[in-house]
Amino acid sequence: MEGGHRAAVLGKPVAHSLSPVLHNAGYAALGLVDWRYTAIECAEAELSDRVAGLGPQWAGLSLTMPLKEVALTVAHRVTPVAAALGAANTLVQQPDGWLADNTDAPGMVDALRAAGLSAAGGVAVLGAGGTARAALAAAAELGAGQVDVYARRASAVDELRPVAERLGLRLTHVDFAAADRSGDADLIISTVPKGVADPVRPRWRPGTVLFDALYDPWPTPLAASAQAAGVRVVSGLDLLLTQAVHQFTLFTGLPAPVAAMDAALREAAAQR
Repeated sequence: MEGGHRAAVLGKPVAHSLSPVLHNAGYAALGLVDWRYTAIECAEAELSDRVAGLGPQWAGLSLTMPLKEVALTVAHRVTPVAAALGAANTLVQQPDGWLADNTDAPGMVDALRAAGLSAAGGVAVLGAGGTARAALAAAAELGAGQVDVYARRASAVDELRPVAERLGLRLTHVDFAAADRSGDADLIISTVPKGVADPVRPRWRPGTVLFDALYDPWPTPLAASAQAAGVRVVSGLDLLLTQAVHQFTLFTGLPAPVAAMDAALREAAAQR
């Protein structure tokens, strides 16, 4: 058996991932010299065999696109949050098999609370893809009852409705062309790909918080608009850190050295 402890991020593509920087910085800060975290290219159809072939030295896996839904099918057990969202970004090897979990949702809440948002009555979500699932969980955790999802395709929003029901949320579909209206919300969460939200200009209110899941390039035009209006902004880089902090503890059983991981992440992102 290969010595030491192993963990990795899996996805396709995955070479761009900053997760190895985060986790390895954490290992170094705690003196975990026998821990190593790498990136592994893996498609959906390959995940089951890949996981089945991992030995006991493997503590856990971080999962990025397109593996977050299929991850539930390869796990022996699924946490309530991952089951509610229908998606997992984490697999943890336990004595009785692999546990599927989702640290995107609690990570998003941590990042928002760090920005000073303790509660949100109304939430607007831009986009209806995978990250929108975590956004719904964050909205529920922050006490929102109503979530408006701005998306072009009603069918994509319909796929989110079972998630919203499991979380106890009322979900309304609004056409993405009307996204400027999202400024009425306490919290705007933009989950759309690069460039899609560039034309969006909400009427910003001082108490609103914007979470923009992107971080490269930064700031996005949407984030720059919010910053210019004095609105608090949380970036995808903030989420990358907070979700990894949860994963680090799940994998190692130790409190994550947040400051060291954050510093390494910012340095790596600045060099891109």
